[in-house]
Amino acid sequence: MSSNPNTPGAGDISEDVKILHSMGYAQELLRSMGAFSNFAISFSIICILSGGINSLAQATSGAGGIGIGIGWPLGCLISGVFGLAMAQIASAYPTAGGLYHWGSILGNRFTGWLTAWFNLLGLVTVLGAINAGTWGFFAGAIAPWFGINVDTTTSAGLFNQIAFIGIITGGMALINHFGISLTAKLTDFSGYLIFATAVALTVVCLYYAPSWDFSRLFTFHNYSGDVGGGVWPSVSNNWIFLLGLLLPIYTITGYDASAHTSEETVRAAHSVPRGIVSSIIWSAVFGYIMLCAFVLMIPNMDEAAKQGWNVFFWAMDARVPHTIKEVLYVAIFISQLLCGLATVTSASRMIFAFSRDGGLPFSKVLAKVSPKYRTPVAAIWTGATLAFLFVWFTSLPDVSIGGTSAYTIVVSCTVIFLFFSFAIPITLGLFAYGTSKWPKMGPWNIGRAAYSLFAILSIISMVLIFIIGIQPPNDWALNITIGFLVLTAIVWVVFERRRFQGPPIGDMIAKRQAEIAAAEAAIGK
Repeated sequence: MSSNPNTPGAGDISEDVKILHSMGYAQELLRSMGAFSNFAISFSIICILSGGINSLAQATSGAGGIGIGIGWPLGCLISGVFGLAMAQIASAYPTAGGLYHWGSILGNRFTGWLTAWFNLLGLVTVLGAINAGTWGFFAGAIAPWFGINVDTTTSAGLFNQIAFIGIITGGMALINHFGISLTAKLTDFSGYLIFATAVALTVVCLYYAPSWDFSRLFTFHNYSGDVGGGVWPSVSNNWIFLLGLLLPIYTITGYDASAHTSEETVRAAHSVPRGIVSSIIWSAVFGYIMLCAFVLMIPNMDEAAKQGWNVFFWAMDARVPHTIKEVLYVAIFISQLLCGLATVTSASRMIFAFSRDGGLPFSKVLAKVSPKYRTPVAAIWTGATLAFLFVWFTSLPDVSIGGTSAYTIVVSCTVIFLFFSFAIPITLGLFAYGTSKWPKMGPWNIGRAAYSLFAILSIISMVLIFIIGIQPPNDWALNITIGFLVLTAIVWVVFERRRFQGPPIGDMIAKRQAEIAAAEAAIGK
């Protein structure tokens, strides 16, 4: 065993490969990621400098300071119970596309197939949402330096938006194409950069704050409607606080990336669950400190609410000197780009794993691994292309549903779809543990009682997320979710019920050993 936890050892890798073979799969991807790299890829996707900043108005134009002071830790706690339950399953079943396998192994072919589609749809649309958010930050922070037209109500501004998102999405896919080693180095750097930038932004906010009025962090306002810049429609006091929970719940997602890169991680049964849990904890803590400091810096909470989605730039312009502000903007922008890069990795591994078992159209192509780069090249470019098309469609000026932009509604659906994909295997695990489907916990073991508690809390949280996610202005999310469920039911019954076999189990694993050896020999060449 290697002395450095982030340096792979030959014995560690051989044990990981043995576990993978026992599940019926070949070691085609390059297993070179250490414990820190596995943590960093989830920490990079969570990226408190992306969701925490770009979606900040959901709190400041919602319930005000209490949306951060109380809402942020409450929302992080909701994400945390999912993460703890998922980490326990990940330790027992460390495979790429983890959620799909968990849903299949702990349930059946259908539950695995449904989990895969929920997770895949969530990953593709969240990649689009991240890159669209990066455009929004670029438009407000950096584009003015170069006189770039960012007014998307004009044809030139709309073209610049689409071109920008197309270029960065393509660049993320290209980096992923060239191998996990390069991607891991960049996400490792991203982990350090997010820590450093969050600390720097916190110090700047506290230094330039007119006073440290901590009471504003626990003071409630109802800024729904016009007084909040129209971020939320006019709703009751209770609802405006609950809607603000979407800020931390949306931000603290992406930790399933640690599971999706299991087959590229050394000592995966140990490193993956730790990566999931530690990425949530550190993001929650650093995000809370950073956003609290920002709220303390805001000149006036009523005026901040009126700024709507522009609140971050408004407050920074009001308090922070030009040079310091621009240095922070560059660091935040780079962090957001690396957030998208890590999301491409996560989405492509999900596509690869699901295709490996024939779950998607053109599965043979999508499951193919490049012998040169040891990456699922077709899956990478497919995920990136779908995310770009999603953004392109929802960015068209006339695309709306019930008067609300299609993009806003689909992003709400993204949260619902992702957490549904988390909740399905977690719920199945409640009933599967102790049976032949899940005979024992993995080496990262919180115990049966603790898992059951977190699983039950996850189910309760899923109900809460669904209720919040379908409130105005996202009430069309309910129709879209129901429509998706009806469509998947039809596709399953008509096409997939007989065709799709799911992951190998029982005798099928033994029969695949020759195929496994051949696949690894081909990659070795």
